[in-house]
Order: sequence, then C-alpha cells, then structure tokens
Amino acid sequence: MSKYFNFFPKSLYTVDSKNIDIVLNITARFNFEESFKNNTSVAYEYDIQDSDTPEIIAVKFYGDSERHWIVLLYNNIIDPQFDWPMNYKTLISFMDEKYSANANVNQSGSNWAQSHTHAYYKVEKRTTISTNTIDTRKIEIDANTYSNVSSTTSTITLADSKIITIVVSKETQSYYDYEMELNESKRKIKLLKPDFVSSVEQEFRRVI
Repeated sequence: MSKYFNFFPKSLYTVDSKNIDIVLNITARFNFEESFKNNTSVAYEYDIQDSDTPEIIAVKFYGDSERHWIVLLYNNIIDPQFDWPMNYKTLISFMDEKYSANANVNQSGSNWAQSHTHAYYKVEKRTTISTNTIDTRKIEIDANTYSNVSSTTSTITLADSKIITIVVSKETQSYYDYEMELNESKRKIKLLKPDFVSSVEQEFRRVI
C-alpha cells in the first residue's frame, strides 16, 4: 500500500477567524477485530531480530516497506520507539540515560542498574517424585520479607501416596535484568499471513 496516511480523510480546520485550512484527519482509526487477530490460521508467530524494524519486516514478508502499519497494528503497537524491542546497544544507552540520576559520577546508568535490586522473590519448586512433574512458583516479596526467607527442602506424602519434594529458595532481580527481560518480552509478535494482506488493505480503504 502506498503512503499509509494518503488514505486518511481530510477535514476543514479553522486556523483563525478568517482562514480555513484543509488538514489530514489523523484521528481516523482502523483496527483488527480480536477474533481475527486470535485466529491462528491467518497468522504465525515471529521473533523480532535486533536488525529488524517494522519496515524491514514488511519488506521481508509483504514485499513493501509501506505495509509496516500492518505489522504494528496487528500487534497493537502504538509507539514503535518504546513498544518495539531495542537492540543491545540502544538498550544500554537507554539504561544509561534512564538511571543516570541514580549513578555516581564515575558510574554509568547501566552499571548502576546491574548492581542494584529491582525486585525480590520467594521461589517454591514442587517436584512430584513418581511423575517427575515440576511446578515452580515465583512470588514477588518486599525486602524485609526477603531477608527472613530461608532456603529449605521438605518432603510430603499425599493421601494417594504421591511423594512431593518442596524446595524453597529466594532470588533477586537487578534493574538491569528487569530492563533486559522487559525488552525481550516484546520480541514475540504475530504476523498476518501474506495471503490476507490484500483483503486487509481493501478493508482499510473502505473503512478509512
């Protein structure tokens, strides 16, 4: 599709009491129905690579960088700057800036983020011996509760004779790891299959 905004309607806008201008109505909206987005037969999962941008993905899968809006809209991405995963270098620069106020004069923001705790967790791992089934529960707690959590291992036998081993431990997450995990969580997106792109573009023109 050529030039995404070319299809948006135009509206009259009063500049002042004497002048009226014609402006693009960027408040117009088009969206995919949730039932369509959740239909696994029309899309597949994709892990965004460090070198990827919405435009690059649109070229690779749809043959046209202008179709980047399909990639973004299909995944409810409103702000590509913050809703799209950053590459490693950009992420470090982001942390350097974000945490610069916390760091001392000889320390970068990302270094500060590596050495300071963002969250505390109590971890409980239950292993059913007979089936070797493992259920892990990770609960966020405050610093005081964390200091009182002891690492323990215990065994219980249920009424059906199943034996369960319970291991309790604790762990922390640094601000650095928090930012890394948050960034990684944005990598998995859904891509509309190319067979459906033309019909989506036609519907876009009709609605807009």
